[in-house]
Amino acid sequence: MRKIEAFPETVFTLGPVDVTDTVITTWLVMAGIIVMSRLLTRRLSLQPSLPQEIIESCCEAVEKTVKDVLPIDPWLVVPVLGTIWIFIGISNLTGLLPGLKTPTSDINTTFAFAVISFSLTHVFGIATQGFKGYLAHYREPTLLLLPFTLIAEVTRTMALAVRLFGNMLSGEMIALILLGVVGFLVPIPFAMLHIVIALIQAYIFGILTLVFIAEGIRPETERGK
Repeated sequence: MRKIEAFPETVFTLGPVDVTDTVITTWLVMAGIIVMSRLLTRRLSLQPSLPQEIIESCCEAVEKTVKDVLPIDPWLVVPVLGTIWIFIGISNLTGLLPGLKTPTSDINTTFAFAVISFSLTHVFGIATQGFKGYLAHYREPTLLLLPFTLIAEVTRTMALAVRLFGNMLSGEMIALILLGVVGFLVPIPFAMLHIVIALIQAYIFGILTLVFIAEGIRPETERGK
């Protein structure tokens, strides 16, 4: 029976660096996304095929989502947000394939995603307000609250990582329990449920990242009113 591990297992080492099963699966996901992107975009046309129409519809959906939340050019955010959704979504689904571990059931992976989300808040905040203008919001409403503001940002990032990690790890554990109890009588319905949960978790992560970015650029928009 397949084991579910909360921590990665070392597959081989490169000098002092341990290469884990999570890293290998993540590499495979990245390679798959690169190849898929190349295949789907190499023959774009003004008379789109069905795959191109699907891609364009997805891009428009992401653009509309960003436009509804942020008061800036949505295409400043669409590429990175779309990449987050695609990468996390596919990573969440890899556990359905025999022999592959779900990268997002590893706390190291989800913490890395959370750090990216945390960084985007500050990148877009500085890009829209300037370095001094962005740092100025840490003085509001009073500088005495600065420690609490910093603590809130750290805990928010940790909560983002733990949420994704906990949901994906628990999903794999439930799958093992069900298979142990009823055998292979319900693999297909549970696989469908896993797909739905995996996509929902990717969507939630992306939406929370978008909300954090909006909070980072909000001071500028408030001054402009």
